[in-house]
Amino acid sequence: MSNQIYRQRFSVPFEYAVCFTRGVFDPNNSTLADVLASREPERRHRMFVVVDSGVARGFPELPRAIATYCARHADRLELLETPTVIPGGEQVKQSPAIVEGLQEDMRRLGVDRQSYVVAIGGGAVLDAVGYAAATCHRGVRLIRLPTTVLSQNDSGIGVKTGINAFGAKNFLGTFTPPFAVINDADFLATLEARDLRAGMAEAVKVALIRDGELFRWLQEHVEGLRAFEPVAMAHMIRRAAEIHMQHIAGGGDPFEFGSARPLDFGHWVAHKLESLSSHQVRHGEAVAIGMVIDSFCSVEQGLLEPGALEAICDLLEALGFSLWHPALEQRDAQGEPELLDGLREFREHLGGELTVTMLRELGVGVEVHAVDAKHVARALAWLKAREGARDAAQ
Repeated sequence: MSNQIYRQRFSVPFEYAVCFTRGVFDPNNSTLADVLASREPERRHRMFVVVDSGVARGFPELPRAIATYCARHADRLELLETPTVIPGGEQVKQSPAIVEGLQEDMRRLGVDRQSYVVAIGGGAVLDAVGYAAATCHRGVRLIRLPTTVLSQNDSGIGVKTGINAFGAKNFLGTFTPPFAVINDADFLATLEARDLRAGMAEAVKVALIRDGELFRWLQEHVEGLRAFEPVAMAHMIRRAAEIHMQHIAGGGDPFEFGSARPLDFGHWVAHKLESLSSHQVRHGEAVAIGMVIDSFCSVEQGLLEPGALEAICDLLEALGFSLWHPALEQRDAQGEPELLDGLREFREHLGGELTVTMLRELGVGVEVHAVDAKHVARALAWLKAREGARDAAQ
């Protein structure tokens, strides 16, 4: 009997709305109701709502506002029960019990593939709730309402879900596009300055690898951004989100089947630094340091002009970022920086050969397949010396 191989091939188009608004739960704002009813306008749509605990503290009136909104739009929306509140921040991704609790809630409430899970929170909560929704009934419709700068301009726009497991960041997860994303600028009002600032790192990131004009705009508006001026913040968030969307749609690999993740510039450092600091360093803060280390390595490899590295550092420091953390000094048993293990973890997460984004110029990223440990060590020494000089000057 001869062997026979059949090649099954089909394509599935993905499309989802990304909305920018204010007062999403104002009864007179129909954005949420319109989005949920966009595919089946004649149905009454069932909603299971999950809220980040930080958002719940900052907006104590939110459960009542959601209930009032659903009552106003009762012909199209049905709120299944009072919103469920879960911990915000990285802790939610560390606890499988929280995800299991959400899955049990969905089973108990009869959430099906035509129902909606509405996730309101920062990137970690969107990741965890998205993973729970993606694994119930092989995928329940997810509406994301990002509430941080980081999630509104980056993570909330994308197609990933995930939680940490077995000591590895995002080891469990899926590529599942949301049904829709709704960015409500009002949610940023109660964020602490540290969280507002941390989210700016992802805007700097996409500017560095994709849009030199945006980098120059960030330089020109650094004072307004440092003061969290609403108009400047809104422009930065929207432009960064647009670039992220363009990459997902036109980058050719939205589900990352290959070994390259250009939007993760600076992230091999960031993921490891978060772990080394026991998550005392926010993701955006770690990304800022990671981008500088990779930019330093870009100079060492002859890809980037030294003046560009200084411009990157100047911008990040002007925005209020610290470019050094003591966790960077941790060493392994052989005396090597523990940070270097982040390269191995990054390659394992990608699969295949190591692929890291470096910079050719401001606004232009380039893929490389090796990072010299000596370059990283020099980058760490340079950053520590720079931080010491800044401290002495102050």
